Amino acid sequence: MRARSVSAYRILDRKREGQRLSRPELAAVVDGATSGAWGDAELAAFLMAAAIRGLDEEETAALVVAMRDSGELWELARDVPGVVDKHSTGGVGDKVSLILGPLLAACGTPVAMLTGRALGHTGGTADKLESIPGLTLDLDRRRCARLLEKVGLAIGVATADVAPADRRLYALRDRTGTVRSIPLVVASILSKKLATGCAGIAFDIKCGEGAFFSGTKEASELAARLVSSSVGLGCPACALVTDMSQPLGRWVGHAAEVSEALEVLSGGGDDRLRELCLELAAAAATLVGAGADRPALERALADGSARASFLAWARAQDATPAWCDRPELELAPATVEVPAAAGGVVAGVRTRELGMLLQEAARRPQGGIDHGIALHVKRRVGEEVGPGEPLAILRLGAPDASLAARVGACFEMLPPGSAPGPLRPLILERVPGGIPRAG
Repeated sequence: MRARSVSAYRILDRKREGQRLSRPELAAVVDGATSGAWGDAELAAFLMAAAIRGLDEEETAALVVAMRDSGELWELARDVPGVVDKHSTGGVGDKVSLILGPLLAACGTPVAMLTGRALGHTGGTADKLESIPGLTLDLDRRRCARLLEKVGLAIGVATADVAPADRRLYALRDRTGTVRSIPLVVASILSKKLATGCAGIAFDIKCGEGAFFSGTKEASELAARLVSSSVGLGCPACALVTDMSQPLGRWVGHAAEVSEALEVLSGGGDDRLRELCLELAAAAATLVGAGADRPALERALADGSARASFLAWARAQDATPAWCDRPELELAPATVEVPAAAGGVVAGVRTRELGMLLQEAARRPQGGIDHGIALHVKRRVGEEVGPGEPLAILRLGAPDASLAARVGACFEMLPPGSAPGPLRPLILERVPGGIPRAG
């Protein structure tokens, strides 16, 4: 025990002084987190030192490998060649995973995604999917491989045996204010992604007022580090930096977002949401040399095969047959308009605050989530609205004028006829697909 304590002290002292840590030293940190040999105080000190002093690419890669190897390695691509993964840093109304997976599967590109739950102002994909009756999301390696063989798609929550070191370190990052450290973010994301062993990873890095990394510089750096680290560790990867200055799509809310995803998978839905899904799906397919090009993806939406792929997957993951036959989800009963106090042009949306309001509204007092709570966005940035016309419509358990007023205050307005300035493009940056060099 004393030797471990001395080792921890030396590692912490070296990083506090700004020195580079070796692979064995970073492996000792991860082993300490996994085995319990390092206490919370020691791990918190490491996270703070790493966040302040930074970790270079070599240190980050060593941390990723140690965290990846702290648990099971699934090596999915060994049994399912060409299987791809996708990761988003999350945002308000971000339902891309619900669309991209079945869309690629419909075109013959298998997809495996381990997803998470709500974090801060963003809704979790797992929470959204749990609005589907009967659906089960627990995934181990055996079930994931079976789903990929049967329907070409597996989406769920991994067992505790995948990158267990990340669970402990992530909980401490939240408590120590180191969540936004880019090297630690890279290590957290890639340790889980590389543990599943897919053949390629597409990253969607959100940027804007509703993203965890609101600044373009930070988002761009994260995208570049994720791609370079993934490729450096042998897994092809690419990234898009995408706009999160307003909700993605027209709906925010668990059940509502599943329904909107099905609308896009049927060839309709919001133009921006559909465009992002097509772009990211095409980029993911390119990583593994699959035939799912843009025209093929568009056909899968238009002819209904993408929607059929979603329903086949849902059925395979235990969704009730009655829902699969008629996939409709009820929203909360009370309809509450969010009117514009005066006419004008929507200049911006305080998206982070809007997301927090929806998360709070969906939280049941007795615990759990009301999946039917939703917001339907009626006016987007740059669009004009008349006095008293709705900016949005809330679906709540009971009328709540106070919440409607707070939601309305999230929409920043300019006088009628004003120009809001140039609209942010949907895709702010592309980090090209990287393929590991042979040997």
